[in-house]
Parts: sequence; structure tokens; C-alpha cells
Amino acid sequence: LGSVGSSPLDHCLPAFDQEYEGDRNSEGERHGYGKARLPNGDTYEGEYDRGLRSGRGTYRFKNGALYTGNYLQNRKHGKGIFFYPDGSKYAGDWVDDQRQGYGEYTYANGDTYSGEWFQHKRHGKGTYVYKDTESKYVGGWVNGLQEGPGELIHLNHRFQGRFFNGKPLGRGKYVFDIGCEQRGEYIQSQQEKEEEEEEEEEEASLPVDPKWKASEISQLTPWTPEDEKPPSP
Repeated sequence: LGSVGSSPLDHCLPAFDQEYEGDRNSEGERHGYGKARLPNGDTYEGEYDRGLRSGRGTYRFKNGALYTGNYLQNRKHGKGIFFYPDGSKYAGDWVDDQRQGYGEYTYANGDTYSGEWFQHKRHGKGTYVYKDTESKYVGGWVNGLQEGPGELIHLNHRFQGRFFNGKPLGRGKYVFDIGCEQRGEYIQSQQEKEEEEEEEEEEASLPVDPKWKASEISQLTPWTPEDEKPPSP
């Protein structure tokens, strides 16, 4: 891409600014609509405001990624879609170059997440669908992990309860389509805790999944998740 509207002022601009074609303001800054090629091989086509990407635009990365949407002072801000090199895609809100607000993410393996984001991570209320099993989690998220009241829905049954650090923990129930439910709680065994303490000085052990302990089976009842904080492992 070559420059247009050359003037004596252009010779005072940095060398990379010559790789620009488009509008400028009276001070010679990129302003309005233009196309640019960056030193690293990326390209941008869209709106500028006083030398910075602001407004609608499309940014193509050399590695094959692409973003099209809103910018504010060179950062993704507002509504936009990001296509990643691995085939995944995010469409939704951006704040200061990060996924934040509401958005839908389609992962490379076909899984999808629709819900709230904060600082690039799933955070708030959201729904995650697993493509291979068609199972679905609907509930709270904290820093990218399932946390708070939620439902894990399978083909012919579902779990309703609370989650912590990506795992069910504490009281909950399994609801079966045949018309009954099993109440109980997810707990961590004391034996596993002791084993972890013994291995403390050695290599760190892998996280242990909580174990389900059933207490009763009954007819279906309404689900009202408690607001109490789940016990820590």
C-alpha cells in the first residue's frame, strides 16, 4: 500500500506511516477512513481518529486471525467478531481490548459458550454446550470456571446444585426423566486430603474430584439453590 496526497509534511512522518492510504487531518494524522500495513505484516482497514484506530474497522493478523468490529484509541472496544487461527470464534462485547460484557464463543472442538465475560474470561451467568455429548451447563462462572448455583444437563438426567472451581461441591440433587430425584452432596474424602499432605514435599498431586454421597430418593421437587457459599475443598 502506498501513500496518497503526498505533501512536504509526509517526509517528517515515521517511515512506517508511508504504508498508509487514506484520509488525514490538517495536522497530517491519519483521520477518517484508510488502509494501513503495519511493520509486522498485519493490515488494518477502517476508521481513524487523530492517528489512532477508532470506529469501525477490520484488522487482519499475519498468522491468519481476523478482527472486525469497533475500536477506540487503537483498542478493540464495543461490538466485534474475532476469528482465531485455530478456527474458533468470539462474537460479542469488548472493553479495552478484552472480551467483556456479553458474548458467544465457538471453540475449535465445536463446544460453545454464550454468556457474560470479564477481562477475557467467562464470568457471570452463562451456558456452555459440549458438542460431543450434547450435555449443557447453565449457571454461574468465576474467572473462567463454573462456580455458584448451576445445572449440568445430560440426555436423560440433570444435576442441580452448586459448583466451585469448576466442579460440583456441596448439597445438590440428580433429577431423572423417569420422574424421581436423588438428593445428596459432593464431598472430598479425608483420605485424599491426608495423601496430599504426605506428598506435600514431593511433586504436587493432581486435583481430586469430589465424590457424590447420596442421602435419599424422592419424587420431583422444585429446585431452589441456596445462596450459601459452598464448603472449600
